[in-house]
Amino acid sequence: MDLFEDDTSDNGPGNSPEFTVSEISGAVKRVIEGEFAHVRIRGEIGRVSTPRSGHVYMDLKDDRAVISGVIWKGVASRLETRPEEGLEVVATGRLTTFPGQSKYQLVIEDLAPAGMGALMAMLEKRKQALAAEGLFAQERKKPLPFLPEVIGVVTSPSGAVIRDILHRLRDRFPRKVLIWPVAVQGKACAPEVTRAIEGFNRMTPGGAMPRPDLLIVARGGGSLEDLWGFNEESVARAAAASQIPLISAVGHETDTTLIDFASDRRAPTPTAAAELAVPVRGELLAWVADQGARLTRAQTSAVETRTRWLRDLSRALPRVETLVEGPAQRLDHLGDRLPRALTGLAQRRRVELSEKGGLRPALLRGRISEERRRLDQLSARLAPALSRSVAVKSERLAARGRIEPSRLARQAAQGRTELTALMGRFDRGARGQIEAQRQRLTALDRLRETLGYKATLRRGYAVVRDEAGQVLRDSVAAGAAAGLEIEFADGRLAVGAGGRVPAPEATAKSASKPASKAAPRKAPKSDGGGSGGGTPPEQGSLF
Repeated sequence: MDLFEDDTSDNGPGNSPEFTVSEISGAVKRVIEGEFAHVRIRGEIGRVSTPRSGHVYMDLKDDRAVISGVIWKGVASRLETRPEEGLEVVATGRLTTFPGQSKYQLVIEDLAPAGMGALMAMLEKRKQALAAEGLFAQERKKPLPFLPEVIGVVTSPSGAVIRDILHRLRDRFPRKVLIWPVAVQGKACAPEVTRAIEGFNRMTPGGAMPRPDLLIVARGGGSLEDLWGFNEESVARAAAASQIPLISAVGHETDTTLIDFASDRRAPTPTAAAELAVPVRGELLAWVADQGARLTRAQTSAVETRTRWLRDLSRALPRVETLVEGPAQRLDHLGDRLPRALTGLAQRRRVELSEKGGLRPALLRGRISEERRRLDQLSARLAPALSRSVAVKSERLAARGRIEPSRLARQAAQGRTELTALMGRFDRGARGQIEAQRQRLTALDRLRETLGYKATLRRGYAVVRDEAGQVLRDSVAAGAAAGLEIEFADGRLAVGAGGRVPAPEATAKSASKPASKAAPRKAPKSDGGGSGGGTPPEQGSLF
């Protein structure tokens, strides 16, 4: 019996079979998948959703209906055409149902643009989006190097394009060429070209593999579908982000792809790209030779012109002999006059001296008498002048008033008060300075005690001297001495040749102490060197 067979019996609805929701959903699923196991649907892409899972959910629609579609993650990564809203496509897949929402959907296995118009519409939309981001802006394009050392070529190694480029470079100006082989059409074209451009840019300048100074992305002509790999967004972005200047030579002159807008320079053909990359070596050599010849002619002409100017100027100048003749003649004339002038000057000075009488004793006595008379006249005028000065000063003093005792007393009292205040301030300052000096002296004394050798003796060390009072620094000198004197912290001990004899200082100190403390301490053994916090006044060593 068919699951959907109509019940025409007269038994009423009570005899109709009952189905669960899952049974009905499964039956619908089997019917749809059985009837539409493989279909191709043409429509416009509507809503496109790409969740984190990597699957793509979309709608296919026309003017009267909408079908939900899904592209699983594994299929989506292999699709050549990326789903974009508004794109007319032909979707190939199978119809199935989704019981969780009671709807049917198309599981898409392949997606292709629906004809040339759809491809052009998608290309125009992608071009506008990239242009809005500034990837095609003229100000971001880099200038091409005049003569690159290394040229990187991204193309197929087996086509005629690479042979044309190499042949053209060899004819114009041979350069080093690095070839990155890629697929120039098909699904692998876009990712391989993108990786090639990025790989050239990741090369280290000066490394084992030289980094290119210029890139050429090239392929021959073809249909829009053949060149579609160079219209992919990844290729355009890689070309725009390239730090190396890039020339695009994709297709013939009439073919235009997105990489042409993103590159720094577009060449109509791969051969033209090679011509843009390098100049013609012969033309460059000819130009250099022509410039060298022009430079030589210019230098020769300049030298000739300046020589002519110098010759003209030299004719306007007088001869050297003419410039020297006049001064030489004047010098000879003055040289002849000089002896006569010196003789005449000496005679005039002699006459003047004889007229003044010379330095005779009578003349000197006359001058002295004259000066004495002048001094007597001035001394006679001195006494009246002093008297007048004293009188003037007396009148001024009388005009200012007499000196009153009360006023002097007030000034004396005020001065005494000020003097008392100053003495108090001086006393306080002096006491403060004395106290500061006392504290400093106390601190220095404590430091002296700490650093002195006496403190070291109190820690158990001793100073050993011979009979002459010289400090002994080693055991050899101690053995050669006739007698020893050992200084401890509490006194000195003399050790003679015949036995130990206490020193007078040690005996005097021990007499004033109890008998238990009068015995001398045993000195530590000496290793011949000093130790402790300081050196005694006798410049000795501590043991």
